[in-house]
Amino acid sequence: MNGNIDSTATCNMRICIVAEHASYRFGGEAVLPLHYFARLRQRGIEAWLVVHSRTQSEIETLFPTDKHRLRFTSDTWLHKFLLRLSGFLPRRVAGMTVGLISQLITQREQRQVVRELIASEGIDLVHQPIPVSPRFPSLMANLGVPVIIGPMNGGMEYPKAFRQTESFFSRAAIGIGRWLSNFVHTLLPGKKNADILLVANERTRLALPSCVQGKVIELVENGVDLSTWSSPQSTPQPASTNRFLFIGRLVDWKCVDMAIEALSKVPGAELEIIGDGPMRATWQQIAETLGIANRVFFSGFQDQKECARRLSSAVALVLPSIYECGGAVVLEAMATGTPVIVTKWGGPVDYLDETSGILIDPASRAAIIDGFAKAMQRLLDSPELQRQLGASGKQRVQQHFDWEKKVDRMLEIYAMALSYEVERNPLIPLVQ
Repeated sequence: MNGNIDSTATCNMRICIVAEHASYRFGGEAVLPLHYFARLRQRGIEAWLVVHSRTQSEIETLFPTDKHRLRFTSDTWLHKFLLRLSGFLPRRVAGMTVGLISQLITQREQRQVVRELIASEGIDLVHQPIPVSPRFPSLMANLGVPVIIGPMNGGMEYPKAFRQTESFFSRAAIGIGRWLSNFVHTLLPGKKNADILLVANERTRLALPSCVQGKVIELVENGVDLSTWSSPQSTPQPASTNRFLFIGRLVDWKCVDMAIEALSKVPGAELEIIGDGPMRATWQQIAETLGIANRVFFSGFQDQKECARRLSSAVALVLPSIYECGGAVVLEAMATGTPVIVTKWGGPVDYLDETSGILIDPASRAAIIDGFAKAMQRLLDSPELQRQLGASGKQRVQQHFDWEKKVDRMLEIYAMALSYEVERNPLIPLVQ
């Protein structure tokens, strides 16, 4: 392909998006299938969405005129049993064992639904955007149409100073799983046989199974909906309060406790924590123990519009996570013109440089706490720095991470996959 797309051919594509789950409320990778489906339909492209029924009511509310294009697969007794079992295992071990089994059960049913759609609706291409892990196998093979998987984003480890965060059992189990990865992908050849594999970065490319045969293309995993995440002013303004903001799931690897400890070293500053999860009570207790519970506010889940509004009036977003493959919230904050303070590790490093955010080296727990405290005080002391970082971050998002531009690129990739299919079989038309 020369990068130019025949707009008529693009509009005539018939695309099936298949994903293990999808939800704006859950956040994380679950938002990705919805972004693709929504934008394809907004552009008048024939598209269908195949997902699990856990969030069926949310999805049907989002797409009331496209309910006939939605297909849902249901929980089984085995899904429920595996979910309970996962609670007894370390997070990453649960994901690569019982979590993997649960996803494969879902994919098996989804594969049959996709095959039926190919037959009944003349689907030209199947796109599986999640799970984003490069090591998770796919059952979307031998469908008779091109398959695109990704963008994937993984190959992560904890920072060196935090490697002992996981038990020896957990690290050993993960090592064995990675060693067996190529064998598993040979038995379950979705990724091995996919026409195109999308990776967010070189780290993820290196984590792909060695048996893959399709073309590998780099494309950032996350994007930003600028119609939702935008500041009310064209030029970012310094915050009107001394409040910092965290947005995300309250799970251990987000390390919000380190942000709370950093806050204790910054007199007069406040921290609002938006989101919920199993660590909430623990982190509330830490704030109380440090004597700053009156400066730390747990606000629970808020919708995207409300998060954007609160970001616009915050000094900065803080994200002290030590295991963040993606970190879409960083892009969302940048889009509102809000400065960001993040751990210099994983996904956020793909989005930021020193001109558009403050990156804290995860050399140790003490280094992160001290680094965040100094960065918070630095921003409080300099409204001009707030303005500079906010403006630079906003410009960077608009140039590189706008969802509309990302979908433009995805349409090029769809056309590329279909052209490969024509090259293999000249009797097949480019689109139905």
